[in-house]
This record gives sequence, structure tokens and C-alpha cells, in this order.
Amino acid sequence: MENLEAFFSPSRVAVIGATEKAGSVGRAVVENLRGFHGAVHLVNRKHPEVLGIKTLARVSDLPAGTDLAVIVTPAPAVPEILRECAAAGIPAAVVISAGFKEAGAAGRELEREVLEIARAASMRVIGPNCLGVMVPGTGLNATFAAAMAMPGNIAFLSQSGALCTAILDWSFSAGMGFSAFVSTGSMLDAGWADLIAHFADDPRTAVIVLYMESVDDAPAFLGSARRAALKKPLVVLKAGRTEAAARAAASHTGALTGSDSVFDAAFARAGVLRVDSIAELFQTAEVLACRRPPRGRRLAIVTNAGGPGALAVDMLARHGGAPADLGAETLARLDAFLPGPWSHSNPADILGDADAARYARALEIVAEDAGNDALLVILTPQAMTDNAAVAEAVVEVAEKSGKPLLASWMGGDGVEAGRRILARAGIPCFNYPDTAARVFARVTAHLSQPPVSGTCAVDERAPDLALRVIARAEAGGRVLLNEAESKQLLGAFGIPVVRTLSADSEDQAVDHARALGFPVVLKLCSRTLTHKTDAGGVRLALTGEDAVRDAWCEIRDAVTVRAGAEHFGGVTVQRMIADKGVELILGASRDAQFGPVALFGAGGVMVHVLQDTALDLAPLDVDQALRLIARTRVQRALLGARGSAPLDMDALARLVALFSRIPLALPQIAEMEINPLLAAQDGFTALDARIVLRRNL
Repeated sequence: MENLEAFFSPSRVAVIGATEKAGSVGRAVVENLRGFHGAVHLVNRKHPEVLGIKTLARVSDLPAGTDLAVIVTPAPAVPEILRECAAAGIPAAVVISAGFKEAGAAGRELEREVLEIARAASMRVIGPNCLGVMVPGTGLNATFAAAMAMPGNIAFLSQSGALCTAILDWSFSAGMGFSAFVSTGSMLDAGWADLIAHFADDPRTAVIVLYMESVDDAPAFLGSARRAALKKPLVVLKAGRTEAAARAAASHTGALTGSDSVFDAAFARAGVLRVDSIAELFQTAEVLACRRPPRGRRLAIVTNAGGPGALAVDMLARHGGAPADLGAETLARLDAFLPGPWSHSNPADILGDADAARYARALEIVAEDAGNDALLVILTPQAMTDNAAVAEAVVEVAEKSGKPLLASWMGGDGVEAGRRILARAGIPCFNYPDTAARVFARVTAHLSQPPVSGTCAVDERAPDLALRVIARAEAGGRVLLNEAESKQLLGAFGIPVVRTLSADSEDQAVDHARALGFPVVLKLCSRTLTHKTDAGGVRLALTGEDAVRDAWCEIRDAVTVRAGAEHFGGVTVQRMIADKGVELILGASRDAQFGPVALFGAGGVMVHVLQDTALDLAPLDVDQALRLIARTRVQRALLGARGSAPLDMDALARLVALFSRIPLALPQIAEMEINPLLAAQDGFTALDARIVLRRNL
């Protein structure tokens, strides 16, 4: 349901609420539209003329073929105006007016009414409470910003109007142009999915850049972003990196899967490149939007100073890039004309007295070396350096070689002339070489990982045993399954679990231990406490009946002191697993926007200290599970460390994929985890498990 062409390629635009009042939004919009290549009509019921332009008294007086209405009236008038626009057959409206949901209950009701009108008429709406829309290539400036953006190939979409104006002002000094500049406002109708889909097909746009504060429709956003990322890059700066995971949670998983971590997982799944700052947002976009964006990770550096080159190499390595090896022939050709003290390696330090001719010749030779994928040229201003002449030489080499090229002109106003020359030629130029190297490394790493085609199908049916376990808990008014129940449910899906028996008395614990065979483990069984170790509720390697009785009493007494007698519900008994292995954690929880999320990582009692976990959206297939495992440090232990034999990674991936499907088969589950999952040579076993049900499903 995109149909956004009328916003970005209109032939006739109507401003409703146009006025001459100094300092008003209506006046600013009219003045900004003077450069529009199409026709502009003004609607004002009180004044026959605004700023020398004749007005129309009613929307119904607009000529046929009016594509876009720009509404700047007070909010209460907007619903009636939209009805008139619908009757006039206008397909699109930008509602700049404020005073909607941000103003409280009355504003939310106005939004509901506006959306109802728009949907009934199949009219698309951007806003309300937005700066407006710019398309520099057509002169369309339907905003109240102070100036029009320069033409370019970056589409900038922002939920913050104030950020739009600040970025616009900055873009002039940076020499950055845009195919479109969109303030989304409240996103009452046209949302992220619609806008991304439009610009994915827009031939004027090479890169889509988003400043995002929230996601309106997560599944639609993910689908649209994934499809768009197959055509062109998406770069996003998402505000709100807060630790939502700091909330009290019933499981380790609940505490580890904060909403911001889920956004990271969602962006990665969709092929969106997330950045951490406004500066990085546009540095990254500039590299991706240049005529020859880099693809491979091998970077060759030509510099007139050794230190900046070394800093660039350090940053490159930290972010997964690779300094290129210069071939023997390349080194010989450079050695033939460079002064003797040059570096004889990459970075190629061609010394501080390098002039434009030396830069040009060195760059030509390095660009012809097939062992690199892109070039970074660094200039530090020396007394003899003509930075503008060097920049012109760099542009000439870039045109001839066809190899991706980045630049870093270090300094202030003294090198500004060179920076302008590079910007006009479409060569990304950075103030600092380490910044250039970091952006290069992140961009090439992202481009090497295409978006995942989609989530796998789920045909799991919940086994009857799992449904019975949940029904018993719900009948008792419980949302927390005890360890034995949790393992029963997981075992019903085929998850390998250690046999676990519940004991309500010392004698019963001894009987279970005798039946299972010593040594055994006793753990707290509670309907309220889930972190058993914290409550003193675990005793390991019990080798006889007296040890079991002592452990029973110790657990009861520890829980009574730390939490209260009412939290003690007996113990569970299981055989002590003596096999050595790697302790892992498997978890799943539900994100309010993206739904089920799967977690994998290093487990055990130190899970929060190690902080070695990775997230992805559920469900996972086996390949996705393998990629999730590969994002953790514990994978090195699983593959065989310090002489140990590697474990069966395919079997582990199948287990992770199976586990990730359970929340889809059982929507009653809010959180679940296995911790630890023991990974050993003879297989994988869930030693402990906890499941939390959803309230009021």
C-alpha cells in the first residue's frame, strides 16, 4: 500500500492555510515553494491574495489534477479539510499542523478521525506534526525549513523535525546533497515500510538513511527493509539505546534481551546497517552513495605522514578490515621513483615533502595492484604542501583508475580548498584517517553480509504433554513453571533433558536419589523463586543418603532465611552429570514489537558476568542458528580449544533451531531458558530449565 508517488513527483501542489503572517509556518511554506517546477495553488478563505499570489477560497475550487495538499491550518480544522481534499480527488496530503497525539487525548481523537477519513478515500498522509517534504531535484520544498537541500542521491527520513533542520544546515558546509528529505512526524498513515519501499524503487536514490525513534509496524518494517536492502543500502541511527534489560526479570533471558538488543538483531536480519552517531550516519551514507562504493575489505593507504597511516591501520583491524599487501611489482615500481626513506610497505608513506605529481604517480601505481579493493589517500598540511593541487591530482587518478577511493585531508581551514574539490568529485573526504578506516571497515563488512531471505516456516504443533503441563500451571493460577515442569515441556518437543524428579520430603528425596543412582544433585523447587543459586538452593555431587538429607535441610533453611519459608516447595533430584563440557545458555523471550527472540551464548552461573550472548529473531533455521552461534566467543570452545575435540556444530544448530520454534508453537510462553545446556562429546543435555507463562493471554 505504498502509492507515495504524489508526495515526491507532484505536478500541482496546494497549500491550505497559506498566509502572509510574519514568522508563520504557512508563510514559510509558500515562500519555499516559489522554486517548485510545477504549479502551486494557495487556499485561504479570508484573503484573496497571499504574497502576491491569488488564492482560492475553497479546496473545491482547486483545478483538477492537484496531486498534493500541504496543510498548515490549526489541528481542529484538519479533518474537515481532508474531507474536502478527498472529495476533490487529491491523492496525498502532508499535514504539517501540530496538536495531535502529542497534545493528549483530544489530539489522539483527531488523529483517529484523520486516519479514518484518509483510509476511506484511499488518500495517503505524511505527518501530522512534521517539518514537511523536500525533493531538491524538482524544486519541491513543502517544508518550513530555512533553506532547500542540495540535490544528491541520499534519501533522508527522520522522525525528528528539529534534527532535519540541523542536518540540513550542516549539509551545506559538508557538500552533501539529497534525493529527498522527509520529516515523518507522527506517522499516522505513511510509515517506515511505505517510505522505504518507495525509495528502494526511486532511481534518484542510491542510499536510504533513517533517523528512527520508534517502529510503527515491526513486521511491515522488517519485510520492506529486507526487500530494499537487496537493491540499495539502508543506514539507520536508532535513538534510545537504554538498558530495558535492567528491569526485574524472571529469567536470565528476560534480563539479557533488552529492546535495544532486539533492534540490533532485527536490523541485522533485515540487512540494515545501524550506526551510533549522527556523524557516523552521514559519513557512512557518503561512502555508500559515492560513485564507486568499496566492496572488498583490503585497503591500500597512501600518505605523506607515517603516524596517520598507522592510526588508520589500527582502526581498520579493530573493525574487521584488512590492510592490503602491496605486491612485489608494485613495491619495485614505487621504489623506482620515491625517495629512499619511503616506507616500502602499506601504508605507503611517500614522505612529508610529497607534491601533487608524487601523490598522483604513487596512487596510479597502487591503484593498478590487484591485491587491494580500495584506496585511502591521506594528506597532512606541510609548509610545502599544495592541498588543492593534490586534491585535483587525486580526482584525476580516481577518474582514470575506476577503483573506490576515500580521502582524509587533515587540518582546518587551511585544507578546506582541497576538501571542496574532492566533495565536488564525489570522493568522500574525512577530517581524520582513523575515522575513514572505521567507516570503510564497517561498510565493507556490512556489504559482505546480504540480508537474510526471511524467517523459516513453523509447522510445529505443541505436543499434548506440553499443553497439559501449561494447563496444570494455569489451573493453579501460576505463571512460573518449576524445573521439573519446564523440563517436561521441553522434553515433549524433543529437547534432551536430564531426568528430574520432584520431592516434597526428605524421605522422598532419598528414594529418588536411590532410584536415579548416586551421585545426585538437589535443587530448590519453588513456585516463586527462579534463581536457585542466589537463594542458596543448589547442592551438588551428593554421594549418599545422609548427604541428601543434609542437603534437603540446608536448602530449606537457606531459603527460609533469605526469602521466607513460603518460598520453599521441596526440591528436585537429578543424577549428577560428571561429563566435562561447555556450559551454554539457550533462551527465548517476546519483544513487544518484534515478537519471539532467541538467545544463545556462554551459560552457567557467570552468564551475566561473561556477557557472551547473541540474539536473533525467532524462529531460526539451521543456517541462521549457525550464524547466531558464530557471533559468540564461546564458539571457539565448541570448535575445539587447547587440544580438545570439536563438538557437533550441526547437531547444536538443529537443537537451537528447534528450541527457537517452541514459543511460536506455544504462544502461552513469555520467557524460557535452558541454563546450563551442557555441550559435551556425547551430545547436549539441558541440566536446568525455567519457563514463564504470559499473564492474561
